Amino acid sequence: MDAGGAVTAFAVATGGNVSMDILTDLAVILCVAAVTTVIFQRIRQPVVLGYLLAGLIVGPHVPLPLFADLGMAHMLSELGVILLMFSLGLEFSLRKLVRVGPTAGIVAVVQCSLMIWLGYITGRLFGWTAFERLFAGAVVAISSTTIIVKAFTEQGIKGKLSEIVFGILIVEDLLAILLLAILTAAASGAGLSAGALAVTLGRLAGFLVGLLVVGMFIVPRLIRFLVKLGRTETTVVAVIGICFASALLARRFGYSVALGAFLGGALVSESGEGKTIERLIEPVRDIFAAVFFVSVGMLIDPALVMSQWLAVVVLTVVVVVGKVVGVAAGAFLAGNGVRTSVQAGMSLAQIGEFSFIIAAVGMSLGVIGDFLYPTAVAVSALTTLLTPFLIRLSGPVASYVDRRLPHALQTYASLYGSWVQRLRATPTHRTAWSQIRRLAAFLLVDVGAIAAIIVGASYNMPRLVALAGDTIKLGPDLARVLVIIGALLVASPFLLGAVRIARGLGRALVLEAFPQQPSGGGGVDLAAASRRALLVTFQLAILIIAAVPLLAVTQPFLPTGPALAMLITLVLVLAIPLWQSAANLQGHVRAGAQVIVETLSAQSHDGDARQSRDHPVAVTSDGSDRMAGLTEVAPLMSGMGEPSPVRLPAAAPCLGKTLKQLDLRGLTGATVIAIELGPGNVVFPTGDEVLREGQTLVLTGTMDAVAAARDLLGLLGSAQSQGAGSAAAGLTLR
Repeated sequence: MDAGGAVTAFAVATGGNVSMDILTDLAVILCVAAVTTVIFQRIRQPVVLGYLLAGLIVGPHVPLPLFADLGMAHMLSELGVILLMFSLGLEFSLRKLVRVGPTAGIVAVVQCSLMIWLGYITGRLFGWTAFERLFAGAVVAISSTTIIVKAFTEQGIKGKLSEIVFGILIVEDLLAILLLAILTAAASGAGLSAGALAVTLGRLAGFLVGLLVVGMFIVPRLIRFLVKLGRTETTVVAVIGICFASALLARRFGYSVALGAFLGGALVSESGEGKTIERLIEPVRDIFAAVFFVSVGMLIDPALVMSQWLAVVVLTVVVVVGKVVGVAAGAFLAGNGVRTSVQAGMSLAQIGEFSFIIAAVGMSLGVIGDFLYPTAVAVSALTTLLTPFLIRLSGPVASYVDRRLPHALQTYASLYGSWVQRLRATPTHRTAWSQIRRLAAFLLVDVGAIAAIIVGASYNMPRLVALAGDTIKLGPDLARVLVIIGALLVASPFLLGAVRIARGLGRALVLEAFPQQPSGGGGVDLAAASRRALLVTFQLAILIIAAVPLLAVTQPFLPTGPALAMLITLVLVLAIPLWQSAANLQGHVRAGAQVIVETLSAQSHDGDARQSRDHPVAVTSDGSDRMAGLTEVAPLMSGMGEPSPVRLPAAAPCLGKTLKQLDLRGLTGATVIAIELGPGNVVFPTGDEVLREGQTLVLTGTMDAVAAARDLLGLLGSAQSQGAGSAAAGLTLR
């Protein structure tokens, strides 16, 4: 059976009986889909659910007079898969990946690894086979680009949140292609051994490099030439030809047509005409994509889904909870605030088109039972239905999470984003970043060695146990224990090396953000508290980024309990010093805020304040700028983000409200670290502090967060015009 054809699974489901009356089938499918999608649009639900319902109506499992031939529908839907993946490739470019890679790559890898692991252990709980567990993990790992695009468009979500979410989706799409290729090769006979996996990855890398290198010399130049001709029909025919040719090439090499179509779209995108091509093929793509989703619905057997209702419910909970936690944690560690991280997690809590394709591949290869495909479709339908509500609730949930954090962690969370921003803005030092890259490479080697030892020991356990029993004359149980101890001893140097390198890597990154003061300077290291907190956080982040993928890779070869216990133990070991560092940071912030406000008070008595654009600005009630004069105390602000003093004017809409009512930190990510009530009267605010005219607030956080807070307080006309992104978009005082 052809491993490249994801949709051949559908022919299996129909017994291979294909009607030749294509016109009748298309008429039934598209007319019913038109009615159901209109209904779903009117009730403000994703149209994908309308397509699935249309498939259920015209499918063989519901006794209705409307019927379309399942085999023909799925044969046509393969065109929808190819065109859909080609369109996703058009949105991908190497430049875009470089731009979003550092943040989105971290989040996507952590989230996908976590979901693969959760899907695998869920399958183990239900007694599924090894391949069924692997495919279940892959099915729940990838969020739906189609559903997210539709939901964000309907709710008008743009700015920073949109950039983060779509950056994650780009990387997830690439990971899905990789998963598809690996699972296809493994299920086709390569197996799950370390050697076979290495060969599979090598062949995949060779195919990708060969196709991309050759394609980069031909396809972009050809597309630019065709566009210059100005003949739309010629361009469309040529582009569709490239799409199907790349899909066919991938199939010839034993890979999925989805992989080839995606790479074809990426090559066309490198011509710089991706948007133009996307507009030209959009109508054709939408028609066949509709047929694809309808064909998915035709495979839904309500009786089979009901028989698997427990698995559907459990996997739905796993998808929602796992993706919210995984994405939110990864996004926060990558330098985004609590609000943005929670919103991103709740936006990506669904599965979609890739899940169908992955499940179909497993079904076509005969390595998964017929229950997994409809189960995946049912989980996708439920999570798709929940997505709009989760996106709407993400703001209130993020505010609730922020309010429930201890005060020390609230301050720490606000400052952490500014520290990561500072690291990104630090001028590149070739020697320092060369060391960082070298340490990262060593860490990958250590983690890879640990994975190889675990996989090798597990795969060769029967032989090693027999060898130990014959050599030392031990029983099977004692021999197994001896082999496990031996594997741990062999892996321990690499484990200790990974911990040591993670600490060195974290320290190198921290010193780039907060350089150490010269030892002979005689001054106080004013960034020490921030440096300690950031070091512990980076160590925790590096641990999670390395350990979660390792856990996902080695899960088929290890019992669930010990691996999970080890990960939790390592996280707790660093969580304790993280809490201590956050508590110590409070004193540093209070001291710095005191100096800032005292400087402002002294400046307010000086009528000869110099006008210099190099000084921070506080906004007065009449809108003019007064100089804060903080240059001389700038060293004391090290590690405190972007401290910005603002004076509340008479017309500010925030007057008379408490900080708790405003929810300033929850909505913008900025924190009020001090309030000057009057000359010499400085307080460190609580949530019950009422804002009055003439008070000076000291805000801190990232530049975007501070700008969004100014907008929310009514001190600037538009935070977005000041580069605040989406943090303040649509916010109102309550």
